[in-house]
Amino acid sequence: MSRDELWDAPAAAEPIRARVTVPGSKSATNRALVLAALADGPSTLYRPLRSRDSLLMAGALRALGAEIDDAGEDGLDGSWLVTPAERVTGGTEVDMGAAGTVMRFVPPIAALADGPVRFDGDPRSHERPVGPLVDALRTLGAEIDDAANPGHFPLAVRGAGGLRGGAVEIDASSSSQFVSALLLSGARFDEGVDVRHVGGRLPSLPYIAMAVQMVRAAGVEVDDSEPERWRVRPGAIKPVTQTIEPDLSNAAPFLAAALVTGGTVTIADWPRATSQPGDRLREILTLMGASFEFTEAGLECRGSATIHGIDLDLADEAELTPTIAALAALADGPSRLRGIGHIRLHETDRLAAIAAEINGLGGRVKELPEELLIEPAPLHGGVFHTYEDHRLATAGAVLGLAVPGVQVQDVATTGKTLPDFPGRWAALLAGTDYAA
Repeated sequence: MSRDELWDAPAAAEPIRARVTVPGSKSATNRALVLAALADGPSTLYRPLRSRDSLLMAGALRALGAEIDDAGEDGLDGSWLVTPAERVTGGTEVDMGAAGTVMRFVPPIAALADGPVRFDGDPRSHERPVGPLVDALRTLGAEIDDAANPGHFPLAVRGAGGLRGGAVEIDASSSSQFVSALLLSGARFDEGVDVRHVGGRLPSLPYIAMAVQMVRAAGVEVDDSEPERWRVRPGAIKPVTQTIEPDLSNAAPFLAAALVTGGTVTIADWPRATSQPGDRLREILTLMGASFEFTEAGLECRGSATIHGIDLDLADEAELTPTIAALAALADGPSRLRGIGHIRLHETDRLAAIAAEINGLGGRVKELPEELLIEPAPLHGGVFHTYEDHRLATAGAVLGLAVPGVQVQDVATTGKTLPDFPGRWAALLAGTDYAA
């Protein structure tokens, strides 16, 4: 589908009753790929996500010398065997697309390369912030050329075969990925790394916790006993065999469908314990009128007759904002979504985009610097623009369940993290298993 093509979001004629299998977590897949590419031997990743973002990460690591053998094609089964290079290879280029994890996680690896590595990507990548990470890598001994667009892409990391490392302060208030990037590679720096966050509120802390957990699982010593400070000791990174959890954030629109239609949706293989911030969906959607139960089939979400408005701080789960905002637009009372100013710097300015698109369908959303105020209002059909943002597209699909005539522009952008979303959505409405 072209970016200008419109997808008719199907309206639900009756309560949805379905079981959904969600592909693997993008965040876990890309962190696991980085650690595997830096390990002392081959690693195997079972059920990794195969989407644009994860394929871009695999391509970046291949460009730096790693071998990644793919056994499986449907985004659910199969595995990736990752064999690290004897040394990180320079003299190459990395295509980042619009993948924030590639933009942030791969430059520290490139600083270990034996030659220059040039980074470029989609036009939006030239706007997304990377300056704090560039400054931190320079403090740690890296040489980086960003003269053409200071603090942004495109840029080149001039690898010298290693990186000194040591202590560094970084303002990660615009993206927690800056911290995760240094933690994932820090054991390979000569002196390890000692990272302190300085600046405003640090968002998305669960993703840093995920990085710490995965680095420790690879045998690396990490001290996070002091708030907003992380110390990674230099040393070996062990190869691992890991099964990637389902992407709980990508489960959000499917669970939302249960609320919108008063139906029941079960997500297969939902972990009982996880570091994924998407697990907070159970709390958030309960406040909005759902009920949850773990069953043999997975996590069952049951909608009720009404969606309730909420007042919540979503700083740590801000990527859920588009779906929660869509539900809030259909609620029985006003909602306030707080602590989400940093998502203005994601694939698009998400606060502005959410307000514009819901209001374009007759909604009443007020955009503030760090929050959204949403008043329920009668909605009508129309074009829901996505701004090349996968989570905007799925939010449009959620609204379309209750509002006939919603047309989502560029629904194919969902392929960034969720392959064949239209096919999965059709299976959801039909109550059938999705077949890739």
